[in-house]
Amino acid sequence: MAEVTRVPLQPIAKGSLTKLWLGIIIALLIGAGIAWAAIPKGVELDTITAGTGPNPGPEDVVFVKYTGKLADGTEFDKSQDIPLPVPGIFPEGNPLPLDQMVPGFREGALKMQKGGKYTLHIPSEKGYGANPPPGAPIPPNADLEFEVELVDFMSREDFQRRVGLLQQMMQQEGNAAGAPPPAPGQ
Repeated sequence: MAEVTRVPLQPIAKGSLTKLWLGIIIALLIGAGIAWAAIPKGVELDTITAGTGPNPGPEDVVFVKYTGKLADGTEFDKSQDIPLPVPGIFPEGNPLPLDQMVPGFREGALKMQKGGKYTLHIPSEKGYGANPPPGAPIPPNADLEFEVELVDFMSREDFQRRVGLLQQMMQQEGNAAGAPPPAPGQ
């Protein structure tokens, strides 16, 4: 029978095993810290007053009242009262098509419900990033905060249909106001 060469094992120095495990734990913590720092910061939505019902869809038009602020509290935008609501056609608030909004606003709005009031925190990479609109009071790479009240929402198709209905009503009113009076005897 062949003999196997025996190699005696050397004893482990006292405390070496503890140092090995500490090294492994430190390496894991450093790796986790680097991974956490690399995660892009997301949109945060704080509920001030809860809404009810379903959430808007990604292609919907939302009707909102809002105030936009920079991280330092400087107001850069605020919804304006527009000649809405038109009873039976449009609700109160500014109509904003979600598919045309900055990604962070859209992401936050998809989590809102009708009648709710929210604070929406948008990191710069989901806002305007390094290229804010020309002439805007928003500096490059600015985080944004919006106070938003979601008054209502509707599908893009429903919104377009209602715009057409409103245009027809305005044309009829214009024709009625500018039409000559009927001739006598008619």
